[in-house]
Amino acid sequence: MLRALLLSFALLSAPAAFAQSAELDDATVEQRTEDISRTLRCVVCQNQSIADSNATLAEDMRRLVEVRVRAGDTDDEVRAYMQTNYGDFVLMSPPVKPTTYLLWFSPLLIVGGGLIWYVMSARKRAAEATGTELGDEDLSAEDQARLQKLMDENASS
Repeated sequence: MLRALLLSFALLSAPAAFAQSAELDDATVEQRTEDISRTLRCVVCQNQSIADSNATLAEDMRRLVEVRVRAGDTDDEVRAYMQTNYGDFVLMSPPVKPTTYLLWFSPLLIVGGGLIWYVMSARKRAAEATGTELGDEDLSAEDQARLQKLMDENASS
């Protein structure tokens, strides 16, 4: 009799317990969906996360993230799923691997190329200002003697 009473009490109180955990789960799901959405790029807007974008595709992507979270996927599993479907570009911080080298290192290449161009231009301007050009061969002994003679004459004048 006592066992039947406890069993019926447990069955009657279970829906209330599930209702409370469902509310907590909804808040948790919303928070996780928001956190994951901030790490995924909108493929239409390209410079916004799907959490910040108002594009229709971003809304669909947010719903897909929520579905995956409700299905029990971890945050990393959700990101991996989205990466599989949309490519590395969907991640706000794509992984460094051969297919993303250009994405990661092109800013360095552009800055480095600009710096090299600037240095070469400055050297060229400096060479033009002194009347010499880069790559000129050294003066022959005869030319050096003439140059020294001219410099001595200018110094004595």
